[in-house]
Amino acid sequence: MSGEIWALLSAATWAVDSILVRKGTKFSNASTAAFVSFLVSVLFLVPFMFLRFPRENIFHSGNLYFVASGVIQPAMVRVLFYMGIIRLGVSRAGPLRGTAPLFTMVLAFFILSEQPGLWVYAGAVLTVLGTWLVSYRREGEANWRTIDILFPLGAALLASVSQNIRKLGLLTVDEPFIASTVSSATSFLCLLISLTVSRQIGSLKFRGGCLPYYGVAAVFALVGQLLNFHALHAGEVSVVSPILNTTPLFIIIFTAMFLRGEEKITRWVVIGSIMLVSGIAVITAR
Repeated sequence: MSGEIWALLSAATWAVDSILVRKGTKFSNASTAAFVSFLVSVLFLVPFMFLRFPRENIFHSGNLYFVASGVIQPAMVRVLFYMGIIRLGVSRAGPLRGTAPLFTMVLAFFILSEQPGLWVYAGAVLTVLGTWLVSYRREGEANWRTIDILFPLGAALLASVSQNIRKLGLLTVDEPFIASTVSSATSFLCLLISLTVSRQIGSLKFRGGCLPYYGVAAVFALVGQLLNFHALHAGEVSVVSPILNTTPLFIIIFTAMFLRGEEKITRWVVIGSIMLVSGIAVITAR
């Protein structure tokens, strides 16, 4: 199967994860959602990895790339995104999370002194305008603070760094499954250490009706993670990245279908999401 198909399936899968987390946050919080997600991934991936792959592949030095990636994503990225879903709603947080390639371009401009062409600047303008439309406060919705948009935007920034680290690792170690397992296990350990050191382990809330939503969301997150690595392994980043970032469009569609009574989808949100995805596609297609 081509990298493009893997990427499209990954985008749709992550959208389902977002919808389920949004449903579960009525009963719990972002830390619990991330904890359940990482726990399910580790319980499935780690035993299968040791049964399926030889030890020399598992302990290959190239897998340090995925340890570094795991510290950033999904650890910090997923927690920030889930916080964005709670604060802003999934129909707003999802599109803002999809701006990662814009941050990649900005980082390359300032750090690597890359000089993008006119089309890239046009894509950046589209992305900024789309972000503004998605972030525009809608009449009759729940109150939220402007600073809350930093949660999904922060997730996007960190994801742009992580994706490049992952690709470097996959060029060294040709095992997407091991890559996904190492990243997920690292993220789980980072979350546990963070909660323990900050004495926030008690903030995990498993009561109420959150577990059915978080549990199923964790399965979709696991599948999405595997599909993401397969997409990066099978295709070029410049081709796969814009397809992976079509998740906001799936989120808008699923929100209209399953969260109709909880979130308000306006035409400006739809237009903004399309502009966002179009802008990212222009940037990454350069």
